[in-house]
Amino acid sequence: MRVKIFDTTLRDGEQSPGASMSVEEKVEVALMLEHLGVDLIEAGFPVSSPVQFKGVRKVAERVRKATVVALARCVEKDIDAAYEALKENKNRMIHVFIATSPIHRKYKLGMEKEEILERIRKYVSYAKKYSEFVEFSAEDASRTELPFLLEVVKTAIEAGASTVNIPDTVGYAIPEEFGAMIKAIKEGVPRIENVDLSVHCHNDLGLALANSIAAVRSGATQVEVTLNGIGERAGNCALEEFVMAAKVRKDILGFETGVDPALLYPASRLLVHITGMIPSRNKAIVGENVFLHESGIHQDGVLKMRETYEIMKPSDVGRSSETLVMGRHSGKHALKKKLETYGIHIDAERFQKVFERFLELADKKKEVYDDDLLSIVSEVLREPLRGYKLTHFHVYTGNTVIPTATVKLHAGEEGKDAAETGDGPIDAIFRAIDRVTGLATRLEEYVIQAVGSGKNAQGEVKLTLQIGQGRYSGRGVSTDIVEASAMAYVNAINKYLLAKKGAFEKGVAKEGGGHDIGSKDTGTEGWQEQS
Repeated sequence: MRVKIFDTTLRDGEQSPGASMSVEEKVEVALMLEHLGVDLIEAGFPVSSPVQFKGVRKVAERVRKATVVALARCVEKDIDAAYEALKENKNRMIHVFIATSPIHRKYKLGMEKEEILERIRKYVSYAKKYSEFVEFSAEDASRTELPFLLEVVKTAIEAGASTVNIPDTVGYAIPEEFGAMIKAIKEGVPRIENVDLSVHCHNDLGLALANSIAAVRSGATQVEVTLNGIGERAGNCALEEFVMAAKVRKDILGFETGVDPALLYPASRLLVHITGMIPSRNKAIVGENVFLHESGIHQDGVLKMRETYEIMKPSDVGRSSETLVMGRHSGKHALKKKLETYGIHIDAERFQKVFERFLELADKKKEVYDDDLLSIVSEVLREPLRGYKLTHFHVYTGNTVIPTATVKLHAGEEGKDAAETGDGPIDAIFRAIDRVTGLATRLEEYVIQAVGSGKNAQGEVKLTLQIGQGRYSGRGVSTDIVEASAMAYVNAINKYLLAKKGAFEKGVAKEGGGHDIGSKDTGTEGWQEQS
């Protein structure tokens, strides 16, 4: 049995705090997902902001093999925006949703059951005018009364839905219960065999993968996932976990996907470099500890027969990032071919920047690994985010002096410098950046790790800043950890500035007759937390 993979890294995944991406970053992740072999890519929620609209449109223009999906509420202007963003791609799908559970009907929507059914009839039919493929999602389906859920699914199919999605929106379901629900839908809804039955499981109780597998074993034909399991709250069913569960336990599960497992780890690392969200070391499939053995008994067993303690090989998921791949004398053609093996296709201007930075790095550390290349690509893709650019810095520190940092930042053609002292060189440089930007920031998280191996490995800094009421993540990579820290700090500030600009643009659109995200008429206060 072949299960369709619907990847929502660019929509639900991007809703993770600190995981926002630029348009260019979205396109690169989408191309990687297409290269992986996913069947559908949900590119975003076009009506929610100008940046989201542009991101979906650019993904639709570049992706050709996978179906590109855009999210919309059961509202005409949402569906119109989804179509406008997708219209250049004939292989498109519009994904409409409305909540169905009692708690959502009463407290969020203020609607009765028949009102919900009427909206489904009206807006699934409306979306069908724009697209042959329409997915309908019953938000919070796992907490919806089964008789009403069956009526909801039946109504969506009658209105023209080609896919019906059953989300466990708040990660509430237990595998046995969720599997029984899918079985009841398969047995109780007319013409269900003519559509794809999809599931979208969240991980609040750590059961997203188990629920997804239970659903497929009960008749679901599509599973919605994200790379590294990112997403709202505790995240979604992880793409890499579902794919490898299907591969390793095919003897029991009996289904397969079209995803190439050998590209899972490189795809995971690209997402890490772009978002700065580092999976825990013991994260299944892609965590750094997955193929490490400290126990003497385990080491002895692995040396004698790897299968004693490993149910899959590192190469099965493409874990070869520590292999030396490039050097100072590697040319453009070799670099381009290497990037293409990971599904990375960038325009000539950005490729030239990647090549130049590759040469700079090769001069510094001689040996350039796959992770180094992915890091360079993410840095180049991030450039459009930059309101500020770190031009130069100087740090004076020691155990008998007061650490002092001087920085110069540029915003366009204008440059400004400042100097500050601190508890250490990192604190001093952060304070100096704050003085230049005039922002009041609070450092909430600071993580540093090596990219590659050896004494000359690059340092990767991931941090989170609180600015106003929001939290913004930043990432920087350099052979100098002070520079990497400053780059990450500036990156987080630029994400804040981008979000502020987007909110301003959305406010202007609203004043001019645009989108009111929270009104009862649209039926969806708190639209971010869909399925």
